[in-house]
Amino acid sequence: MKEFRTTGPCIAEKHYMVDISDRISRIRKMVDDGQYFTINRARQYGKTTTLTALARALREDYTVVSMDFQSFGADTFENADSFCRDFSVGFCTALEEGFNPNLIETGIKTLTAGLMDRAEDTSKSFRLFQLFSILKKICAASEKKIVLLIDEVDSASNNQVFLDFLAQLRDGYIARDTKGTAAFHSVILAGVTDIKNLKRKIRPEDQHKFNSPWNIAEEFSLDMSLSAEGIAGMLDDYENDHHTGMDTAEIAEEIYAWTSGYPFLVSRICQIVDNALAGARFPNLSRTWTIEGISEAARLILSENNTLFDSLMGKIYDNAPLRDMLQSILFAGERIPYNPDYVPAMDGEMYGFIKNDAGAMTVANRIFEVRIYNYFLSLRDIEKALSHAASIPTKNLEHK
Repeated sequence: MKEFRTTGPCIAEKHYMVDISDRISRIRKMVDDGQYFTINRARQYGKTTTLTALARALREDYTVVSMDFQSFGADTFENADSFCRDFSVGFCTALEEGFNPNLIETGIKTLTAGLMDRAEDTSKSFRLFQLFSILKKICAASEKKIVLLIDEVDSASNNQVFLDFLAQLRDGYIARDTKGTAAFHSVILAGVTDIKNLKRKIRPEDQHKFNSPWNIAEEFSLDMSLSAEGIAGMLDDYENDHHTGMDTAEIAEEIYAWTSGYPFLVSRICQIVDNALAGARFPNLSRTWTIEGISEAARLILSENNTLFDSLMGKIYDNAPLRDMLQSILFAGERIPYNPDYVPAMDGEMYGFIKNDAGAMTVANRIFEVRIYNYFLSLRDIEKALSHAASIPTKNLEHK
């Protein structure tokens, strides 16, 4: 039996999920056109699920190399030598996974074996141009065009070696189109940070090193939020299995009203309704899949700790300009015009806090709005308590 999932990628055969086949088809068109691009969206916004589905859709026509920079340690990105060695091992492993083991071409086997030997030979330094020289040979030897997918690039995005890696990808892309040099057919990088904003993540004294190494990337503008219609389709699938009698369109609209289609929040509401509500107040699933059940699930989400909220609140705590902007929106009711060049707006949109609503910045969804509002209220209450405690004479405190 399928289930709702909020950790890791969703697989259609195992999990209830919104149909993303149209999204995959549109990304496939970008791949077919040989484009390099970045999928940057907020945490738990369906990036890994999309890459997983895309890789499956591409494998018949392409050799797909799927990597995850989160699997590398921090020391991987300390210098080019350690990066080249770890990337080589990860690349060769992922390349083998992209083939039927019995059908790996002899030339590819020889080249990957040589790359692994080079990575393990610590007697000589391993530089990026040497790594890419071998990668070009692998691309040339492959019968199918190679598509490189790298998830969680945020793990590396504040390191100079990553910028140098992007520069090598850029050079390969340009040489492919101008000289016919072998290179990756398409490269997709996925993460929260927009690669174009990397300059702000580098220390000021290093900013001169940044020279737009990813300016060859195509714009990725697909809406990855889930529509009410898509959510209804997922609930229809669930209803076919459980026969609760719910009005799937009505329930989908209510879920959308709370989440604005944020994928994690949609799945988490459904997960709670499916697994956690049946009891005294909701005696069975037919009673949980109601407007009241959705509201109760949203209330429970607002009071729970989860990885998404931990990340979002951490971003607010660490980013004073973003924090001030959110307080102005929530407490002062200010209408702040949307400006993509305004750094707090860029950060808020990148982290998933805010959205452009008819030219004005608003909190991205109802759950975030309530959660962030409650967070700021708690901070104000704590500040008042501390201020009050500081005003009490020490003797009074000792007497108590």
